[in-house]
Amino acid sequence: MQAAPRRMSRVGPLVSMWYNFCQSSNIVTSSRSPFMTILILIRHGHTDWADKKLAGWLPDVHLNDLGRQQAQELVERLKPIELAAIYASPLERTLETAQPLAKARGLKINKVSNLGEVKYGDWQGQSLKALTQKKEWKQVQAAPSTFVFPNGESFREMQNRAVAAIEKIVAAHEKDAVAVFSHGDVIKAIVAYYAGIALDNFQRLAVSPASISIIAIGPFGARLGRLNDTGPLQLLPNHHSAGNKKKH
Repeated sequence: MQAAPRRMSRVGPLVSMWYNFCQSSNIVTSSRSPFMTILILIRHGHTDWADKKLAGWLPDVHLNDLGRQQAQELVERLKPIELAAIYASPLERTLETAQPLAKARGLKINKVSNLGEVKYGDWQGQSLKALTQKKEWKQVQAAPSTFVFPNGESFREMQNRAVAAIEKIVAAHEKDAVAVFSHGDVIKAIVAYYAGIALDNFQRLAVSPASISIIAIGPFGARLGRLNDTGPLQLLPNHHSAGNKKKH
């Protein structure tokens, strides 16, 4: 099995409020963070499959009316933040969620396959009602690190590829804020990794459609600033404010 990337060895403590990372809320600077990458993890908007079936990598799973509204609202919700880049899973529902923000910022969407949904194998396309009746369902919920989807991948394999993708993004944006659009279980696995939460406990995290989770990653560790946020962003460091864009 593929070894987990190196970041785990230097994960910082989990924090509950974003300003703890800043140490002091009265620090104001027009420059970017000298040492942290700000990852803004965004789950795709609502679809008709949500809470009903495992869409997985099936084509033609699009945002519904609510999901399209959520995608538009992300433009305003993220307005205070200066973004350097946008990355996304290549699946339609994530790209459709990212498109309004990309258009508003004049940024291209960088597609990353390793940010894609869990490869559910034979479970893909099945209803959750039917899947909950399977004997393996308890294992999926209680000990996901030990489960491999029939003709699919394991949660550990998904976490490894997703974290590897994040590591590449961090290496390319060592002082930037970047938006990363992905899927519920994938975002939970990423958050669990950087927060030092065992993969067997990642199902305890909630990541709603169009929710925002924020992780700051630097040479001395990672800190979780937001999880499953569905409201306006108001407690971000001033050096990543769009109003404080660095002038060259």
